[in-house]
Amino acid sequence: MKINDIGRLGAVNSYQRTADHQRQIEDKKIKRQDQVSISNEALELLKSKDKATDPAKAEKIQDLKAQVASGTYQVEAGKIAEKLAPYFKSYTDK
Repeated sequence: MKINDIGRLGAVNSYQRTADHQRQIEDKKIKRQDQVSISNEALELLKSKDKATDPAKAEKIQDLKAQVASGTYQVEAGKIAEKLAPYFKSYTDK
């Protein structure tokens, strides 16, 4: 048995050639660049966020936070029911 058979080296080189060929193909392909696109809805949300810095709204939000923190905020069940009723009505009509 010959350990240093020269003919066997060609088999290894064919794999190397295939790998080199694959790398060349990948290099030739036009690589895509990362892109970011922002939808119109997201732009509108960003604009509305800027409007939310209205002093009157900010004061109301701070007042509500203080009520919740102190435990004095009262949930009005009637108003919640009024808002949820149309949802449940349309759900049961289906």
